[in-house]
Amino acid sequence: MATFSLSSSLKQKFVIVSFLFYILTSLHSPVNACFTSIFSFGDSITDTGNLLAIARSESRQLPPSAFPPNGRTYFHHPAGRRCDGRLIIDFLAEALGFPFLPPYYGSKNGRSEQFETGANFAVAGAHALNSSFLSGNIIPSRSTNISLAVQVNSFKDLLSSFCSSSSDCKEILMTSLIVMGEIGGNDYNHAFREGINIKEIRELVPLVVDIIISSINELVELGAVTFLVPGNFPIGCSPSLLTQFQGSDKDEYDPLTGCLTWLNQFSEYHNELLQKELEKLRTRHPDVNIVYADYYNPTIRFYHSPNRLGFEETLKACCGSGGPYRFNASISCGYPQLDPCCNDPSSYVSWDGIHYTEATYKLVASAVFEELLNSIPCLNMGEGIPS
Repeated sequence: MATFSLSSSLKQKFVIVSFLFYILTSLHSPVNACFTSIFSFGDSITDTGNLLAIARSESRQLPPSAFPPNGRTYFHHPAGRRCDGRLIIDFLAEALGFPFLPPYYGSKNGRSEQFETGANFAVAGAHALNSSFLSGNIIPSRSTNISLAVQVNSFKDLLSSFCSSSSDCKEILMTSLIVMGEIGGNDYNHAFREGINIKEIRELVPLVVDIIISSINELVELGAVTFLVPGNFPIGCSPSLLTQFQGSDKDEYDPLTGCLTWLNQFSEYHNELLQKELEKLRTRHPDVNIVYADYYNPTIRFYHSPNRLGFEETLKACCGSGGPYRFNASISCGYPQLDPCCNDPSSYVSWDGIHYTEATYKLVASAVFEELLNSIPCLNMGEGIPS
């Protein structure tokens, strides 16, 4: 495998973009002339409190996101996120001049004014594929049956409360940013944890990508014109999967990063197929702006050059316990029996072995935001930032 290093020009560019991103996320007024709302879909990478709200509304056991030390870095209390602070969607909302997206599920009033500038439909544990398909393939829906299709239907329900006609809906969607994911990670990760053969799991990839593309098509027909579609992270560097497959052949590990090469290749396969299908979608809908959000390459840099980006630990969980990767599948970060987490989450790439720290998400969000700036003409900073 080729080595990766940050050139001086790339490092300088990364610092500039990160600084710009910091300035933008410090502002409280819109910095764009493009969007009046943001709607997002996905799983725990994007969930800002839906699973927690569902559990409370149904008097179910609360998820780990309800307990400290989740939220300790930014919110200083649990905020429904599987993270010590903000997620990528939080940083993007801030940079575009929006408040944090409110979770849709569990709300007492689906027509509440809180959703007029956007809503978040992402639910921790959500799959792209529906629960009946997964159960037929012995892949459990561990925490929720709210698949991507269910989320899209919920969005349509909310949209109908804002508009009385299809033309009204199109007007709203024309100035909305749709963040479609990340989604699909649970379809794969849960299958890996069930011990399903990787050849069988690879067969899920075209099905997952098809669901993502179909969901985008459905929203395009309603009038949506701007999409941000994230790919998958390098799962071969995840402490949870490194723990599960610990003891694999040494040749299966990247000697430079300690990540499992074959798992990262799986992520690359998903991302490559997703990008190919997105390109076909662009051809079918030339007036629709579809931006691919690369989560893989910005993240893999942290494992190749951790010290240059401020990280001291790449493969250990900050909030975790046991083994070389500080991860125990039977103990979740946020439940009382867990050992105390690390003192400085910003020096860790991984928060709990599955999800990332706020520091990681912020750097990935910076790269994604740069892609938005390069891809969407109306995000002209000279016009967008108030004087």
